Amino acid sequence: MKQCIENPNELDWARFWAEKLANKIDKDWDKAAPGFYRRTKKEDYNDALFDKLILDENDTVLDVGCGEGSVTVPLARKVKSVIGLDSSPKMLEYLEKRAKDNDIKNIKTILKPIEEIKYSEIGDVDVVVCSRSLNGIIPIEEVLMELDKIASKYVFITIFGPENKKIEKDFDRELGIKTEAFPDYNYFFNILFNMGIYANIERFDLNNYREYDSIEDAMDNGKFRLDIYSDEEKELLKDYLKRILSYDKKSKKYYNVKDKADWIMIWWKKS
Repeated sequence: MKQCIENPNELDWARFWAEKLANKIDKDWDKAAPGFYRRTKKEDYNDALFDKLILDENDTVLDVGCGEGSVTVPLARKVKSVIGLDSSPKMLEYLEKRAKDNDIKNIKTILKPIEEIKYSEIGDVDVVVCSRSLNGIIPIEEVLMELDKIASKYVFITIFGPENKKIEKDFDRELGIKTEAFPDYNYFFNILFNMGIYANIERFDLNNYREYDSIEDAMDNGKFRLDIYSDEEKELLKDYLKRILSYDKKSKKYYNVKDKADWIMIWWKKS
């Protein structure tokens, strides 16, 4: 007999989210940092993100999971000050280098896992930005509660869309391993709904595919889980990329038109 759900809004979406992530393997972000720092500049994600963010030049911003600063530094150019929070010392080292290279002096960094973020430590900021950083966070409801407390004006979050990681999933299928499955964005929306937060959802219209200087660059730009692949699997990955990537003689870059991002923005205005 099928179970009858009288009120879908009473479903424990935070538990479903945690169950989906129960077998996730945490990434070594220190090892991944150089690849993220060097990764291709041909990506329209930042343009799409900043088109949606609502910012004022006098705003203070918390950039959660800031990584190597690809969002933090352009944020700092638009607002009064930015706090960049990340769990990886190496990522923050690259952020500080990026800020120095761009003569940006209004960024403060905090070394802390997202799971441990607390309003009592951060205090009030105008805007919270979580750019591509919450997909694998398991105590998601607790984190969202703290972020909602911290922001006085807006919270902006981007998470995976349904068509993200196409070439990575194809490679995992060739290896015969199960691709890391993240919860879909509807989980996220329903968690917020159950918290009494009625968020807006927008999907970025991204067209640019990624480009690489070499096959090795395509391997080492942070998308593939090199930290969990064996040496044999890394050689198979190299062969796979040689097969699927095309070479543009004019730009001298390798590319695959399926290799582009898919991101959903979920955001709300504080009442």
